[in-house]
Formats: sequence, structure tokens, C-alpha cells
Amino acid sequence: MAEPKTDQDLELLLDYLRRSRGFDFTGYKRASLSRRIDKRMQVVGVDGYLSYLDHLEVDPEEFTQLFNTILINVTGFFRDPPTWEYLREEILPRVAADKHGGGPIRIWSAGCASGEEAYTLAMVTAEALGADTVRERVKIYATDVDEEALNQARLARYSDKHVEGVPPDLLERYFERNGDGYVFSKDLRRSVIFGRHDLIQDAPISRIDLLTSRNTLMYLNSETQSHVLARFSFALREGGYLMLGKAEMLLAHSNLFSSVDLKRRVFRKVPGATLRDRLMVLTEAGERQIGQPEPREERIRNAALEANPGAQIVVDAAGFLMMANNRARALFNLRPDDVGRPFQDLEISYRPLELRSRIQQVYMDRRPSPIHEVEWPTVSGEVAHLEVQILPLVDDNQVLLGASISFADVTRSRRFKDELEQANRGLEDAYAELQSTNEELETTNEELQSTVEELETTNEELQSTNEELETMNEEMQSTNDELQTINDELAQRTQELHQLTEFLESIWAGLGGAVAVLDPQLRVLVWNHGIEDLWGVREEEVQGRSFLNLDIGLPVDQVQPALRQALSGDNGSQSTVVQAVNRRGKSVTCRVTCSPLITNDKAIRGVIVVVVEEPDGQPAAS
Repeated sequence: MAEPKTDQDLELLLDYLRRSRGFDFTGYKRASLSRRIDKRMQVVGVDGYLSYLDHLEVDPEEFTQLFNTILINVTGFFRDPPTWEYLREEILPRVAADKHGGGPIRIWSAGCASGEEAYTLAMVTAEALGADTVRERVKIYATDVDEEALNQARLARYSDKHVEGVPPDLLERYFERNGDGYVFSKDLRRSVIFGRHDLIQDAPISRIDLLTSRNTLMYLNSETQSHVLARFSFALREGGYLMLGKAEMLLAHSNLFSSVDLKRRVFRKVPGATLRDRLMVLTEAGERQIGQPEPREERIRNAALEANPGAQIVVDAAGFLMMANNRARALFNLRPDDVGRPFQDLEISYRPLELRSRIQQVYMDRRPSPIHEVEWPTVSGEVAHLEVQILPLVDDNQVLLGASISFADVTRSRRFKDELEQANRGLEDAYAELQSTNEELETTNEELQSTVEELETTNEELQSTNEELETMNEEMQSTNDELQTINDELAQRTQELHQLTEFLESIWAGLGGAVAVLDPQLRVLVWNHGIEDLWGVREEEVQGRSFLNLDIGLPVDQVQPALRQALSGDNGSQSTVVQAVNRRGKSVTCRVTCSPLITNDKAIRGVIVVVVEEPDGQPAAS
């Protein structure tokens, strides 16, 4: 008899997925979600949701198949070509025009799946603004919850079928043929940054100029859509653009966005979001529309904050100023539009004291941090004395929300305390003077008698001191001569060292082979032109990075034993032959020779790595 499938059992399964693997699907539409889970249940041969939960506990590899089925990852290059044409001709030129002085352009592709949309964005941006502009100013953040899809996107390799949607001229310009498929341009690939991000749970990327999320919201229920759209509003800069999928309509939170081209699903963030808007984004997205009356409790909290006689500000965990009461605005010359700005951009973050590091410490310790006696010049020209208190703000689940910083004016009490301490010191001084006067009167006669003897002794001491000064003058002159000699020697050695450094740099630059020099921790010290040409990675990109963590087409796990033996110095140079992929995506056979870098005192200071590409894929003679 088949096991019944109930809504309660489905919720238990979703809760298990969230707790065991960190994937929260509770915001997805239940009809489409249950349909996709049923599909996997039919494949593995189970009837009910609880039985499928037991199957997941026994077979952890089933998680991957389930997530791929739920997430679908349907994507492609240049889906809906008119939309991309509109983006190239209208939106991207506006974004660039808003960047006075050539500032950076930040683009976010949310739900990028296997990367086709992110690379489409890179091509369209290069066509609209120029490839040089993309390389120098544009960063495209491509995110998804599916780590497997992200790994495929990072490879930037696609079959003939996958690139059918790419116009022929763009295919020739931005792709390289690689066997039976294509590889996206490595030059533009550096402008695309892939990373795992959950739109429902993770904090949004900030200061975004253009955000694309195409047919991602359609899988979420209305409350979750409202939550995600509020986060999108928070991520976008003032006047930033949002592009949705053709099947999506921006109904919820319409007061956060205005329509630019409804047919192509392009919207723009409404400027001038208020403090309440930002708080709703972080804490109550989807529960209340902006512009509706505030709950009574919220009005009371806001009134209490404004009525606080002390200055108080609130900074959220993302680093934005969220609140500032009347006293704080007046004391620190804060404007209403400062609320919502990055805290680090405001003068109050470092005057009257440096607050950012102290806030971070409070976040780490999760306990208040009092700071005493901070001086602050007021508008009247007087100096106010403030006591600062930084409190961490957490919710009922101990999730960190931000920090409250209060400034108590203790100027009057400080002045009273100073006056009282000054009066006490005056009384103590008067009493001490009275006692010393009596003692001085008693000793005056004795002092007068000894004065003549002291004057005679002083004369002799002065003569001796004069002789000592003359001796010291001669010693100092001698010391100066020695220092001058040392300085001359140091200058000569510095010049020799500079010449030697230039000589070594010319040797590394002139070596035709692929050579890298690593320190004892296998971090890159030298990366010559030969190895740049072999792997397509410039020296400044790898300087100081671990050689074992470089993604350059060389199987470093096969080279690692030779590196370790070379560092030990037991067997001299170590050589191994490996299969690698060069900068053009071509498979090559390389001989990798690792030699210890030995100083005059026989100490091993690193490893010299020489990579030689073998002809016709055949190993050369050792």
C-alpha cells in the first residue's frame, strides 16, 4: 500500500533539508516544489515524503540529484535578444554616464546557474562600453545556491549546442575554439566573479549599479518574493537598475521600484529610501508595505529614541547608519540623508573617536564596551566631555543585527569633579606649605652656615665639569667621524645591492623558459615572462599567493611531492612529467623540475620551478 503524501510530511522534509544541508526551500511555491520532489521519489522508488527522508539519510549522494531537480538551472546565452539589445543601447550607457570621474561599475547576476547569463552580461557590457572599460572598471558578481552549477560556470567551457544563441560575430570575438566546444575569453573572464549566495538567507551585495535576476523569483511564493525584492532594493545604489525575467512581474514592493520598460522587465530603484524602508528590508521584508502606517509598537520605539536626552545612533551589521536621534544629529552635524549611508563614509565613524574597530570588537565579544572621557568641540566653541557606550544588538535567536552607540554628555559633572579636585589640591598644598615653612625656618640658620662651604665646593665642581665637557666634546667629534665612515660604507653597499637586484631582475626577465621561484611556504616570489605566456597569468596576479592554490591548468597535486622533496634538500633537483592545460586550453605534456634555492650558508630559502613543454606530448630525456 502506497504511503500517503501529506503537506505536513512535506514541511518535515523541507525542514530536514534546511537543517542538514543549509538549503532553505520553504520560500518556494509548494505546487512546483512537490512536483519536482515527486519526480525524484519516482526515480528512487519511494512513495511518501517521510520514506524519501529516510532514503536521504541512507544515501547522501541523493542530495545532489534532488537539488539539481529542484533548482532546474535552465539558462542560455542571450535569452530574449531584444532585452539584451535594450540593455546594451539604453541602460548600460546610462549607468556609465552616472559614474562621474570614471568610477567602478558593479553588476550582480543573481541566480546565474551555469554562467551563461553572467558571460552574456560581460559581452553586452563590452559591446556597450568597450572591452578596455570592462577590464578596468567593471565587476560582474555572479551568484547561485547550486555549487555544482557554479563549478561548471567557473570553467567557462560550453558545447556547440550551448553557444547556439550567441551571435556569430560575438562568438568569434569572445570565444576560443577548444576541441568539440568553446571557451569564453580569459581576458573578460577576469571581470566575472562567481560565488555561492542564497537570495533568501544571505546578506545582499551592496552598491550595485545593475542587478539581473531572470526567472528566479517565479519559483518563490509571494511573501518570499517580497523579501527578496526588498533585499534587491537594499543592494542597488540610488537610481540603480533591476532587470527581471520575461515571465516575472514586479507587483510586490512596487513602491521600491519604478518601471523603465515594462515590456522588457527593466525597473529602476526609487531614490530617497527612508530609514524605515531600510529597516524593513533587513528585518520585516514582506510583512508590511512601505508607506503603510507604522505599528503602534514601532511608533513608540521611534518616539522613545527621539526623546532620549543623550545622543544615540544605530549601525546595522552590514555597516550602514540606520538611526540617529535628534540629539545625535545636532551634536555631530548629521543630516537626514546620512541615515542609510555606509557608516565608514561619515565623520562620526572616526571623530570624536575611531568607532569602527570598537564596533567590530563588540560584535566579536557580544558584550557592551564603555569608553570614558571623549572630548568633542560643540557649535558654541566649548569642549563637551562624552561617555560612549557601544551595545551589540541581537534578536531572540541571538542573531547579530548591529550595534547601538550612545553618547552621554558628562561635561557638567566633569567640570564639578575638576573643580572639586582642584579645591582639594589647594587645601593639601596650603597645609603642606605651612608645614614646610616651619621646617624651613628651623633649617635656615644651618643652611646659611653651610652656604659658604657649598660655594667653595661648587667652584671646584664647575672647574671639573668644564674639563669633563671638553673631554666629551672630543669624544663626540671622534664619534661623528666614525658615523660618517659607516654612512659611506652603507651607501656603497646599498648601491652594490641595487645593482645586484637589477642584474637578477634582468636575468629572470630574460629567461626564455617558464620559471617561477617560491619561498619556503610555496608562495610566489618570481614569475617570469615564459611562465606568464604558458599559463596566461601575469606576475602581479600571483605575487605572494600560494603556488598550490593557483588555478593555471597545472595539476599542482602531482607536482607537490617534488616541491616538498626540493625543500627538504635531501635529493637535489626533482623532476616530474605531468599533463596540463596551457592558456589556450590546449592539453600539453610538461616536465616540471623543482630545485632548492640555496644560500651561501647552505640554507634552503625556497624552490626554483622550471616548466618545459615537451614536444608532441612526449617526455624529453632527463
